[in-house]
Amino acid sequence: MNPLTTFPLALMTMVLVGCSSTEPAQRTVSRVEVEKTIDLSGRWNDSDSRLVADALINDVFASAWLEQADFSGKIPVVTVGNIRNKTSEHIDVSVFIKDLQKAIVESGKAKFIASKPQRKELRDEKRDQQEFAREETVKEMAAETGADVMLQGQLSSVPDRFEGKTVIFYQMDLEAVDIETGEIVWTGQKKIKKFIEQDKWQW
Repeated sequence: MNPLTTFPLALMTMVLVGCSSTEPAQRTVSRVEVEKTIDLSGRWNDSDSRLVADALINDVFASAWLEQADFSGKIPVVTVGNIRNKTSEHIDVSVFIKDLQKAIVESGKAKFIASKPQRKELRDEKRDQQEFAREETVKEMAAETGADVMLQGQLSSVPDRFEGKTVIFYQMDLEAVDIETGEIVWTGQKKIKKFIEQDKWQW
C-alpha cells in the first residue's frame, strides 16, 4: 500500500478513536420548580408564555379603556379568540391561552368564559339533558353569560444567525375587541429578545 495514503488514513482513524468513548452516554432527570426558567434551545418556552401573558393582562387592566367602558356597573366578561402563531417554530398556542386565562381570573378584574369548543361541548351536554336528565336537574339552553370583550393576537419572531450565534426576537401583539361594536378598545405588545451562542466542537 502506498505510504502516502496509508499515513492520512491511520491518522484519521486515531482521531476518530480518540474522540469516541467506550462509556455509554449518561442521562439524568431531576424535578425542578415549575416557575423556574430553564432555557435549553433558546426557543419560545413555557416561561416566555407565562411572562408575556402576565405582562399583557396587567397592561390591559391598567389601561384607561376599562374605566371608560360601560359594563353596567359589573366587571367585564372576557373570552379569548384566535391567537395565531406566525413564527417558524411549532408552538402550542393553547398553553399561552391558558396562561392568559389564569392571569385574568387571578386578577379579579374580569370574568372569563369558556372557549368556543368548550361552549359547544356544554351545549351538547345540555341537549342530552333535555332528553335524558330528570326535569328538576335540566340546565337551560339559553342561559349562558355573553362575553363583552374578546382577546385576539399573534406571535411573531425574527431570527438572526451568524457563525454560531443567534438572536431571536419575539413579539406578541394582543388586542381587546368590543364584541358588540367591533371596536378595538385596547392594544398591547410584549417583546422578548434572546441571544444564543453555540460553542464550536472541541476535540
